[in-house]
Amino acid sequence: MTATTRGLAKTHSVTAPRTAAGSTTQQPKRRSRTRPSGFVQWQALTGRALWTMLTQGELLIAVIAPLIFTIGFYLPLKFVMGLQGINYAQFLMPIIVLQAMAFTAISAAQRASMEAMSGLNSRLKTMPVVRGVPLVARISSGVVRSVVSLVSALGFGYVIGFRFTAGFGQALLFCALAMLISTTLSIGADAIGTLSKSPEATSQVLTLPQLILGMASCGFVPESGFPELIRPFVRNQPISQFSFAMRDMAEGGVSFQVLWPSLAWVAGLILFFVPLAIWASSRPE
Repeated sequence: MTATTRGLAKTHSVTAPRTAAGSTTQQPKRRSRTRPSGFVQWQALTGRALWTMLTQGELLIAVIAPLIFTIGFYLPLKFVMGLQGINYAQFLMPIIVLQAMAFTAISAAQRASMEAMSGLNSRLKTMPVVRGVPLVARISSGVVRSVVSLVSALGFGYVIGFRFTAGFGQALLFCALAMLISTTLSIGADAIGTLSKSPEATSQVLTLPQLILGMASCGFVPESGFPELIRPFVRNQPISQFSFAMRDMAEGGVSFQVLWPSLAWVAGLILFFVPLAIWASSRPE
């Protein structure tokens, strides 16, 4: 028998250590802990966010905000637009929905900012949480808030006389575009809120662009109501393009020529906001 063979035989003949009484000691078995899947983690974080929204009245605000927009926008201009032969309820509905969606994006930014300020994001990064799950959970809860706000806005729109007259498919496309815009804005707002860590500053930063683009758009009045100098900006900015497409979806049906600028704006915003949100949520504190 060679030295290598004798060494292998000796290695395999080693027995477990014995106690003084000659009995073999049993090594305690370690129980392997199963790491929760990303889906389970997403469920838990989304459920937590929805419960917080419910208990803190955020879902109630998502219902009330479209009512305020409807009253505040419709009543002051209804008579003037009626003199021009415009069915103002039909004309105004897209901007009411868009303002409601923008408001939910601001709420999403505030939620992200509060979680960053409270240190929750830092704690989650030290735990075995799948990367990106907290971001997806926040966006998912924001989608629920957007659905509530969209349904509320459409309900109040029907009260003032708005109707879908282009068929079920166009109505579905109207809602799909509204949700796509809302989700895109919420992703960008989440990034801003996560980076700022200040709910007050976040609200101020996001409210100003919303007001400027909203008021200087064709959502409230036709393009002819603006000075000629700013009409190119008013006509081509995203809120106006979204309003054109959604207005046609509600009445008559939208053509691709009218729809593609809206899709181009959304695609550009997605390409900018998604990487920004991923970086903001995963960067070291």
